[in-house]
Order: sequence, then structure tokens, then C-alpha cells
Amino acid sequence: MEELPIGRRVAYWRGRRKMSQQVFADRLGKSKSWVDKVERGVRRLDKFSVLYEIADILQVDVQLLLGKDPERRTDALNCIDQVEVEEIRAALERYDSMSAYFDAAPYPPPLADMRKAVNHAWLTYQYGRYGMLTRALPKLLRDAQAADAGFSGDDGREAAHLLGQVYQIASSVLRKLGECDLAWLAADRSMAVAQRADDQLLAGIATTRVCNALVAMGRPRPALELNVTIANRLAPGGANDASPERLSVYGLLLLQGAMAAARIGDSATVGDLISGAEEAALLLGSDQNHYWTSFGPTNLELHRAAAAVELGDGGRAVEVHQLRIKEPPFNALLPERRAHHLLDIARGYAQMGDVANAGEMLLCGDRLAPSEIRCRPIAHEVMSDILRRTRGAPPSPIAELAEHMGVGV
Repeated sequence: MEELPIGRRVAYWRGRRKMSQQVFADRLGKSKSWVDKVERGVRRLDKFSVLYEIADILQVDVQLLLGKDPERRTDALNCIDQVEVEEIRAALERYDSMSAYFDAAPYPPPLADMRKAVNHAWLTYQYGRYGMLTRALPKLLRDAQAADAGFSGDDGREAAHLLGQVYQIASSVLRKLGECDLAWLAADRSMAVAQRADDQLLAGIATTRVCNALVAMGRPRPALELNVTIANRLAPGGANDASPERLSVYGLLLLQGAMAAARIGDSATVGDLISGAEEAALLLGSDQNHYWTSFGPTNLELHRAAAAVELGDGGRAVEVHQLRIKEPPFNALLPERRAHHLLDIARGYAQMGDVANAGEMLLCGDRLAPSEIRCRPIAHEVMSDILRRTRGAPPSPIAELAEHMGVGV
């Protein structure tokens, strides 16, 4: 990357962020022709103010555009910087289990320590502390890989189970922060490891991570097909029990399938899959967190609202939020789930043209889990929309949050 001309580096990061030249030009306030000339090297980028604006829109350190080593950010949230991305990438590129096949395995950390570390990482994710998590992930990945390579028998299966969970954690947070390619790689690894762990339910949850990454990469149809296929394999009945764990994994597979169907615009399939998940939630009886799914009746309604937003029906999403989601069980969910839902409802209000309530939802989500609002590219898009459509100066709380997010008109 450091050897490429600056225009090529801009084109590379624009592609990584899944932006067309037109969308990028609109956000920058330039013409598509201007962007094309910059990326081809016909037009020079010689103003630092423009360069910093480009870096902000692409959400990369300006040093990367200049072909230099990135500097670590020092903001309070420190969502993720490119140093951390490269450290996570390097950890994902390790093949300790294959090396151990030929040579002595690296000395593995105690499994008891790994269990505590993985449990802490899940809670860090579900409390929406993404900066803390991304800083911890490289070491956690290396330790889990060493454990997977260093143990055999029952301990080996547990080590594989823990590594599969770490890959899932990495996939989930990387997808939220816009690193979709790495999210897909980590999710794909989690599916392979689940087979060594000999745990069908772990493989089922790994499937949802793969499908989420595929949707984020613009591939919702294969995501839908894979979710439904694995859900059918794991469905309660016949040789399959109806344990709370199975119901949770099965229900989440259906919900993630519904989200993929919504991205395609297939409202009939969305309805069918949510109905199937509703049956599982009723059998489960309450909101639970088996396999870190947060599955239950309340999370079902959150997905019903989210699917409506993906279908472009913001009014339906707001209606679900107001009429179907009860405050006590909603408040009992972990912060990431609640803030994620409020971001979805902000999008719903924005689709309705109600930017005041859209802004209020972002503020509420920010109070619950700041990283969910300040670090996610989709939240930046909603805030940009709010600022653009607000007449006059935005209310001071919105203006302050926009400043924290680094979003301008």
C-alpha cells in the first residue's frame, strides 16, 4: 500500500468501505468526475484539509492515505485503528494447529484461564465496549489458537470450542466496525473449528456469523440460503431435542435468515422466518442468553423491527417499537442489544422523515453503549442524514454527539 500513488490508496479504501464513486463524491461535496480524476492520478490531492476530510469519510487514519504507518487514535472510545486491524489480521493468519501437526505445539495457556478470558470477551462485546475488545483480541486469538493446537482428547475439544467462540467474537465486532472481509474470514474459521469441537449448536451460531458477514459484503441471498439450510438441520423434533440451547440457536438462525431476506426485499420470506422464530421463542418462554444469542421473545421483536427497517418500512418498525416491545424485558437485555435496536429505530424514524425522533434514538443509544453509536458506519450515515435534513442549527445534544462521532454536515 505504501508504494501506491495516493489516488490509488483512496480508491482502495473507498472500495473497502463499499462506496461507489458517486456516493463518495456526494459525501465529499465533489463531483464524480473529480473523484475519478483523483483516483486515476490525473488530479493532485495537495490540500491537507481535503485529505483529512477524505480520511474522515473513509474512516481511516490520514497517515494511511499518505502511505505512512498509522498513528494510534487517542479519543476516549478509540473504536479501532488500523494498527489494531493489522494485529487482528496477523492473528487470524496464524496456523498453529497445522504447524503443530509437523512440529511441537506451542505451549498452551491453561484452559481455566482461557474460559475466563473468553467469557470476559463475550461480556465486553455484549456491553458494547468495542475499543476495549479490539485491543484485547490479538492476544486472545493467539492464546486460543495455541490452546487449540496444544491439547488433545476432551481438552482438545474444549480448546476448539473456545477458539470457535473467539473467532465468532472477532467476526461480530469487526463486522460492526466495517471490516467486513476480516469478519467473514473469522466467521469462516469459526465454522471449521466447530466441527473439531464436535458441537452442532456451536456450528449453528458460527453459521449466523458467516451469514451476517455475507450480508454486510452485499451477498444476502447465499446468506439466506445457508441460514435456512442449517436451521432446518437443527430444528427441534425427530432426533433433535427441544432444549433451551437448541431453541435459542435455531431461533437465531431463523431471525438472521429473516434479516437476509429483508435485505433482498422478500417480505413473504421475512414473515415466514419470523413466525418460525416466534414459535421457538414461545417454547423457550423467556429471554435467555444460551450460546450468547440473547434469544427470546423480546429479541424476536427487536428483529421484527429491524427487518421492517431493512424492507424500508420505517413506520412499521416504529409501530413495533412502540406497541410490541415492553419496557421491563427490554431494559433487562444487555446494552449492545438495546443500543443496536435504538439505532434501528433511529433509521426507521429517518425513513419516515422524522429527524427529531431519529436524533433522540441516537442519543438514547449513545447513553446505553456509546461505541454502538459512535463507532458504527451505519450510525454515521444516520447522523449525516439527520444533520443534512435539520432546518437551521441542530439541537445542542445532537450537535455534541455529531462532534464526538466526527460527523459533519
